[in-house]
Amino acid sequence: MWSILIEPLQSEFIRNAIGVSVMIGILCPVVGSYLIVQRMALMGDVMAHCVLPGLSVAAFFGVHRSIGAFISSMLGSFFVSWVRSQSRVKVDSAMALTFSTFFALGVTLITVLKNKLDLDRFLFGDILTVTVNDIYATGAIGFLILAAVYLFYKELLFYTFDQTGAEAMGLPVGMLHLGMMAGITLTIITSMQVVGVLLVIALLIGPALTAYLLTEELHQMMGWGSAIGVFSSVMGIYLSYYFNLPSGPAIVLVSSSIFVLTFLMTMLPGAWLSRKGLGRTK
Repeated sequence: MWSILIEPLQSEFIRNAIGVSVMIGILCPVVGSYLIVQRMALMGDVMAHCVLPGLSVAAFFGVHRSIGAFISSMLGSFFVSWVRSQSRVKVDSAMALTFSTFFALGVTLITVLKNKLDLDRFLFGDILTVTVNDIYATGAIGFLILAAVYLFYKELLFYTFDQTGAEAMGLPVGMLHLGMMAGITLTIITSMQVVGVLLVIALLIGPALTAYLLTEELHQMMGWGSAIGVFSSVMGIYLSYYFNLPSGPAIVLVSSSIFVLTFLMTMLPGAWLSRKGLGRTK
């Protein structure tokens, strides 16, 4: 039994992969919890696909790709908010339009600018190429986001559940929204190498959604979600090692399996879990 756990750790690339996946496993559910309770889960998917034009332009001009990805993703979120506020177009329609437009623009720019971007790695991730520097960078970004969530937890909680009330109380809702979008974007950028842009939404939403079924408070949802995210990430790496599976999809499948099992437990007659849910959060 111990040999099964220890053998993969003898390889440096596995240790690096586990290190960064643990950080992402903690970070994604914390950020994803806000998306779930605001009923904006697909916004994470939109912003994940909006990074492609920025990656292409940054690669063309020799700028760090994370800078281009951040700017492009934030522009996507601003476009959704602008269309939503200036017209009667519903938010889901605005997100669908933004999602497809930015992704198409990114693919076009890659062709026109003749970028040497590895689309497979971008779409599906490649956690086994993680270096120690990547771990440091992920840890620094994760620390900043988690510190911001801790410092502004009450304000974000009020804004999340009652935006109109928060504005009436004088809270800077515009800055809170901007900060939340920036946190989501940074989380997506740090997660791309782990699971890729196509699967990052599953890691943002999956563990947090499972925790949603188990808890009644937002901070509990974040805690349980992070625990599930870490377990899913580490288990996915081990499954990838022993069964020669792609690591990103393996992590997502573990997370999704935990959700399905938890969901089925809530359907049992008289199940304790069926009485849970953040809908009762005060």
